[in-house]
Amino acid sequence: MPVITRDVVIVGAGPSGLTAATELRKAGLTVAVLEARDRVGGRTWTGDIDGAMIEIGGQWLSPHHTAALELVAELGLETFSRYREGESVFLDADGGRHQFTGDVFPAPEATAAEIDRLLALLDGLAAEVGAEEPWTHPHARELDSIPFSIWLERQSDDEYARETVAFYVSGAMLTKPAHTFSALQALQMAAAQGSFTALATDTFMLDRRVIGGMQQVSQRLAAQLGDDVHLNAPVRTVRWSDAGVTVFAEGDLEVHAGRMVLAVPPNLYSAIRFDPPLPRRRHQMYQHMSFGFVVKVHAVYPTPFWREKGLSGTGFSDNDFVSEVYDNTNHGMDNGALVGFIAHEQADAVFDLEPEDRRKTVLDCLVRYLGPEAANPVVYYESDWGAEEWTRGAYGVSFDLGGLTRYGHDHRAPLGPIHFACSDLAGHGFQHVDGAVRMGRRAAKAIATQHSLV
Repeated sequence: MPVITRDVVIVGAGPSGLTAATELRKAGLTVAVLEARDRVGGRTWTGDIDGAMIEIGGQWLSPHHTAALELVAELGLETFSRYREGESVFLDADGGRHQFTGDVFPAPEATAAEIDRLLALLDGLAAEVGAEEPWTHPHARELDSIPFSIWLERQSDDEYARETVAFYVSGAMLTKPAHTFSALQALQMAAAQGSFTALATDTFMLDRRVIGGMQQVSQRLAAQLGDDVHLNAPVRTVRWSDAGVTVFAEGDLEVHAGRMVLAVPPNLYSAIRFDPPLPRRRHQMYQHMSFGFVVKVHAVYPTPFWREKGLSGTGFSDNDFVSEVYDNTNHGMDNGALVGFIAHEQADAVFDLEPEDRRKTVLDCLVRYLGPEAANPVVYYESDWGAEEWTRGAYGVSFDLGGLTRYGHDHRAPLGPIHFACSDLAGHGFQHVDGAVRMGRRAAKAIATQHSLV
């Protein structure tokens, strides 16, 4: 059995774990990174599908993602802007198709004004709640005990305005129905992105991509770490005490370390046997954190035909299967690529279909957005992270009703020698690569500080 001794062992070779390992190395500590998959990158994955480069996982950077943008630049990577010239398309509940410009969906004047009023109200509350410690807000318990959908009903009697505002969090971010998470969770999601208005602005949230793919961030970090990154090594047992940890992974790998960074989403902690078991409160906490469900669909065409029609490739719907679609053409390519998203209950319905029926249903929706040319892609692919053994959902983990105020103040706290780092635990950058980088740095700083005091 290979036995390794290091200062710190990191479980998970996504952006968070690899950032932590890199920062610890800079602090003069030795590391070992254990990854269950046969690749690095975690929920970022740039794949070759039938000759097309597909961003299977996370891909976008926004202006407020300063930690991730800084790391991208440090690694010598470049970014490019998403194509968004021309008109966007909105499919309404009655089957109507509307072309529009700007960030707000077409709506009657009174409803548009109500959407603006709700966004302004939410912006103010999100600023008060903040991204890092929303559970400390004076009204946190009240906001955390009410579903976001019910909270919106108490603020407005305009159903269309409520559904539009709910979509920005429910369909576009947490990928859960708005009755399953609290108003406080919605406000924390918005605060983590700067404001609710920023969350509702696709040209802000989906701003830039990394040329060559987001997975390169992890690949370049891993290359710097060299043989200290071990793939195909799912961790099965962790023995821990105040003196340190012993980690046992598949492949008969055993690592002894003074500290550990658990850099995987909380829903995967249960795949590891802890000896002694984690405290009761920790087990309870993780039972109140869950992934949403979203399917990312990719369609590649010989040309970006929508641009010739004066369309940006951006589209939204409040009731069709594909609720969002965007131009996802790679940098410098002559072909055209679209990416669409099918979230929560709509994703449930689509996956009740057989694969060929599901493909036809998705492409029929793209036709409604962009025209008959969308029916015949040269490459079609579905990113189903719910089926990934080492993820089991998308985009990220969030608390159920009451969870933030009940457990939030504990969910980032170290447990003896064990530290926790992933985008799901972040404040700023929550559920994004930026949050993963921030949490990796945070864990590394805490461990390096402890080490210097010993």
